[in-house]
Amino acid sequence: MRYDKLFSSLKAKNEGAFIPFAVLGNPGKTASLEALEALIEGGADALELGFPFSDPLADGPAIQAADIRALAAGTRADDCFEIIAEIRRRHDALPIGLLVYANLICRRGAEKFFRDALAAGADALLIADVPVEMSAPFREISEKTGLPLVFIAPPNADEATLADVAKFGNGYTYVLSRAGVTGAETRAGTPTARVLSALKRFGAPPPVLGFGISEPEQVRAAIAAGTAGAISGSAVARLIEKHAGDSLGMREALRGFARAMKAATRRGN
Repeated sequence: MRYDKLFSSLKAKNEGAFIPFAVLGNPGKTASLEALEALIEGGADALELGFPFSDPLADGPAIQAADIRALAAGTRADDCFEIIAEIRRRHDALPIGLLVYANLICRRGAEKFFRDALAAGADALLIADVPVEMSAPFREISEKTGLPLVFIAPPNADEATLADVAKFGNGYTYVLSRAGVTGAETRAGTPTARVLSALKRFGAPPPVLGFGISEPEQVRAAIAAGTAGAISGSAVARLIEKHAGDSLGMREALRGFARAMKAATRRGN
């Protein structure tokens, strides 16, 4: 699995992973592909990609605005799969995870969505509004199609929940830095030692911290706390919004952002 190879390689180099999140099709299909390429050029170790959705309940204003721009540009699921397939064609070793809301999966037909995602080159799927305790129907489809699932470890999760996250998750574990919704407006906290210790004890996939990660110092803190990496989404969305209509400026800004965030994953930097 690409995630296994990535985390093994990073561990050998004493580094963590920087994983940017981006809404596919924001602000348009071509610009979205350019943005992803810029993040990769800047040093992104993997990508987490979202399908635009009208009611992203777990997301704050920056990603909600990105969803609206993508939908206004006419982005549909087929467009998203085409972007993923093109990134996969260009970057064979790069892990690509999808973060999608259940409504979009069910609308397409869950099994078809899983198969289409796998065919496009996705390595894993995180269903944002389906906690592990409600995931059995999707786990069955995961086993049938071969597309692994990623699960969220909330900061207040009990031992039983963390045990299930470890048991059923693959690729990485999405550890929430805090309760609430995504957004750089609310700063990330560091994960509790209890959560990380339990995940390790239960043999969970590598923990990666998300929600509110927008600055290199937060990445350093996440790595120092014992995570295997950090995910940043709202900051990416804001840079794309800031440079809308300026392709060169957008690419330069995203490359610079990814470069700084990746540098912060190197222990000792």
